Amino acid sequence: MSERESSSWSRNKPLSRAFAAPVRAMNRILGSPADGSGDAGSAAGAHPAVVDCAIYVAGSRLPGEFTPDEALRVACARDDAFVWLGLHEPSLDEMTALAQTYNLHELAVEDAVKAEQRPKLEQFGTVHFLVMRTARYVPHSELTETSQVVETGQMMIFVGEQFVITVRHGDASELGSVRADLEAERADLLEQGPWAVAYAVTDRVVDHYLAVADQVEADLDVIEESVFARDKGRPIQAIYQMKRELVEFRRAVVPFQRPLAMLVTIVPKRIGKYFRDVQDHLTRTVEQVSSYDDLLNSILQARLAQVTVDQNNDMRKIAAWAAIATIWTAFAGIEGMNFEYMPELDWKYGYPGVLTVMLGVSVLLYRAFRRNGWL
Repeated sequence: MSERESSSWSRNKPLSRAFAAPVRAMNRILGSPADGSGDAGSAAGAHPAVVDCAIYVAGSRLPGEFTPDEALRVACARDDAFVWLGLHEPSLDEMTALAQTYNLHELAVEDAVKAEQRPKLEQFGTVHFLVMRTARYVPHSELTETSQVVETGQMMIFVGEQFVITVRHGDASELGSVRADLEAERADLLEQGPWAVAYAVTDRVVDHYLAVADQVEADLDVIEESVFARDKGRPIQAIYQMKRELVEFRRAVVPFQRPLAMLVTIVPKRIGKYFRDVQDHLTRTVEQVSSYDDLLNSILQARLAQVTVDQNNDMRKIAAWAAIATIWTAFAGIEGMNFEYMPELDWKYGYPGVLTVMLGVSVLLYRAFRRNGWL
């Protein structure tokens, strides 16, 4: 279930996306405005990135459909109301239009569109802008040198006095279930305003961190067992790929500690205890990721040592067989010199005698190398 399923607005989104570009092209040709008359249908065409737009009054959602502009006007008319606007991968034009309505700073708008930001917390007037990276575990039957283990995205949250805007990039940490849980079971939390939504979204992202960390640990157990297996160790390329995926996960988790610590100090006290719980979960995940990184380094070093030992064993085997072959080469070289006076040339049993000596020396060398572990 995705956030798109949380309202009737989202059910019309694929159709609006399909017709958005042709409609804008016709408007340019005919000279008509692209946003239409301002009804729900035209708003979907103007803002196809809108997943859901809801007004909450005293913890309850107002029935009906609202455009982002209408929702803000209704919410500002009451002291106990706020807007939760959900966006998925908006374009610069869409964010610019919404920024004019919700008074968002241009720098924050640019960051929300590019989705290439490090986790951070910034304040622009009365609006706080939180950036965090999302993570999702990608199931796979076997870890190879091309396997994707962790998929990351980004989540941005604009928190104003009477609105909260969530901007999601990627498929990780969908918010449809978060909205449904809040509306069905946490109305008391919604009564506390936009920061309650910010907490619920942040909590969901960090919970996904914990889930990814647990599943990565299972992969590391499999890698560790395979590396020290007697039959054949896992290829180094697969271990290195796992390390790259772990680094990607680490980039999402570790930098988020500082913004979350700052957030705990600025949110209202009644919400601060919820954010402190999220902070505890994040700290646990960071510790797990650090231990996984150390473990993977140890596994990689152990596998490299195994490869070195295997190469040394192969070289010893090659050297041993080369020594045995040298005996035959030496005898053949001496016997092939074609000197006139060679005692064994006139001996009746010279040929079989030389073969017997060569074979005997070879057997003795073979047994000696076997006893020393070279063969």
